[in-house]
Amino acid sequence: MEINSYQEFIQMAKQQPEPQRLLLVLAKAQMPDQPTEAQKAQFEQQAGGNLEPVLCVDKLPEEIEDFQTLVEESKRTDIDWDIAFISAMDGRGGHPVSSDEATQPLEMMVEQIQAGMIKHFLTVNKQGELVQVM
Repeated sequence: MEINSYQEFIQMAKQQPEPQRLLLVLAKAQMPDQPTEAQKAQFEQQAGGNLEPVLCVDKLPEEIEDFQTLVEESKRTDIDWDIAFISAMDGRGGHPVSSDEATQPLEMMVEQIQAGMIKHFLTVNKQGELVQVM
């Protein structure tokens, strides 16, 4: 099923048979080590670089129904980021998984992002727009 907005993703998460816990990895665009002139130019045009995870968090859909809530919460950390990678985790028996249970899946998300395996995550920029990261 195609998701066309962050809001649509939240609504779908709420409609799942089991309660969901959202997994979010916030990443910052970084200039590659020893960049070429072409890579520098792409980075300056916000069309290149590496995405480095800088913050992981798990939330219930009700806690961040509006993307702006996530942005405002993240400002309190003083950690700058450009892209949010988002996934959801099924609960069990009518209860969402705990934050402790979400730790390992979040660590796995970070590893996948660092390896460039990102196609199955929802990717959203700071303005709340879905983006396609290549």
